[in-house]
Amino acid sequence: MKVPFVDLHAQYLSIKNEIDAAISDVIAESAFIRGSHVEAFERAWAKTSEVRHCVSCANGTDALQIAMRALGVKPGDEVITTAQSWISTSSMITQSGGRVVFCDADPVTFAIDPAQIESKITSRTVGIIPVHLYGQPAQMDSIMAIARRHGLWVIEDCAQAHLARYRGQLVGTFGNAATFSFYPSKNLGAYGDAGCIVTNDDRLADWMAAFARHGGKNEHVMEAVNSRMDGLQAAILNAKIPHLPAWTDARRRVASQYDRLLAGIGDIETPKIGPDRDHVYHLYVIRTGRRDALKAHLDAAGIATVLNYPKALPYYPAYAYLGHTPDHFPVAYRNQSRILSLPIYPEMPLDMIEYVTDQVRRFFAA
Repeated sequence: MKVPFVDLHAQYLSIKNEIDAAISDVIAESAFIRGSHVEAFERAWAKTSEVRHCVSCANGTDALQIAMRALGVKPGDEVITTAQSWISTSSMITQSGGRVVFCDADPVTFAIDPAQIESKITSRTVGIIPVHLYGQPAQMDSIMAIARRHGLWVIEDCAQAHLARYRGQLVGTFGNAATFSFYPSKNLGAYGDAGCIVTNDDRLADWMAAFARHGGKNEHVMEAVNSRMDGLQAAILNAKIPHLPAWTDARRRVASQYDRLLAGIGDIETPKIGPDRDHVYHLYVIRTGRRDALKAHLDAAGIATVLNYPKALPYYPAYAYLGHTPDHFPVAYRNQSRILSLPIYPEMPLDMIEYVTDQVRRFFAA
């Protein structure tokens, strides 16, 4: 059996008529840049996210930089973020003019460990960017309490956590702003790059909308960037938003089957959910001391797996200048050699889940 890591075509087939109609509408209207479909998306995602404002942009990476520029990051400012994430989170701190300060991951949830954040704060610290990694929220009450004590802003990186909740509250509604990616494989994915920033701050929303669109069309109140969601992506996302709750429930069912079928196999650690959190399972990440051999076995059996991510951020060449060693971030460093993402997507059938777990069982039995 061939098991893809994610099957975007299966999702398309499940709502083919809606997607085809949305694309046809954009073409018929020539609404390729901004226009009614983008405006409708911004309204729909703001409502879905339970915030006042959604500012669409070209991708989730741009969203991070635009949010930091809006919050006034300047050279010499330090921003704390997690050692375990995709590089967009940290690289946009640098590209915005700030300096990255890494913090280790929580040993259970993979998210930033709030118990270690305070020790990273200096007189130059201006903000914190927690990442709701793999679809599980960070411990936002502790993070927000630290931010309030020290007068820091918070940007939530929600790229992998659409509809996730912490203590019943949607991620993206805790901090000053939050960013989303709609990369095709995300829980809510476009058919190309797309992203947005959400906020309840009217001033921030106005500034970010202007900055993402050449500093204000025909006004140019500032020098800015061109980061726009195109009409096709907005129309596709509009068609998908109503299905997102059901797809999220389906991801949880797949994860539950994995939990059940992988229990007690070898040294496998299945994902654990921290207190008061909903997990939306953008990724299903296991840990094992035999990761590389298991990955090779699954690849040979036709099962696609991914390393999300093969190195913790401080140990990439891009951050060699910081001089970090393994003992600086022991949890993130240990995870490097142990994490493995198994296939997961809403339409994944039970026989594929059973095949994956049977091959894992065979590997450890051998």
